Amino acid sequence: MSQFFLKGPVAIGSDHAGRELKYEITQHLHHKGFEFIEFGVDPFATKVDYPSVANLVCEAIKDSKAGFGILVCGTGIGMAIAANRHPGIRAVDCTSEFMATLSRAHNDANVLTFGQRLIGPGLALSILDVFVATPFEGGRHQVRVDMLG
Repeated sequence: MSQFFLKGPVAIGSDHAGRELKYEITQHLHHKGFEFIEFGVDPFATKVDYPSVANLVCEAIKDSKAGFGILVCGTGIGMAIAANRHPGIRAVDCTSEFMATLSRAHNDANVLTFGQRLIGPGLALSILDVFVATPFEGGRHQVRVDMLG
């Protein structure tokens, strides 16, 4: 993949239920040449609350320390809900490349969430590659994104 429309560094975080997939993603980001800022669970922690991690990743984006974010928990749902509470954040829980394409092209999504219990690393990395390579189409979609606030 030669062109990335989402530029790093990437803010990436997980709770205890997403730590293994987060590791796979950070290795992939490193291989692709992305810089990243990690947030989340200590390798020996038995629990971390997903809203706390989502808040850290979203603040990094809002403070322009990161260009976009990736959040991983058990299902991706909790992380998406927590992230979408932040103005200017458009988080999507993608389980297919098609969802990643449309979330970028039509919704200008800037946070991608994954559920470690729902998808394996191969599919997650494929979704991530599509997400970062898909440009926002603007036009009629910009009007709708602007309505989100």
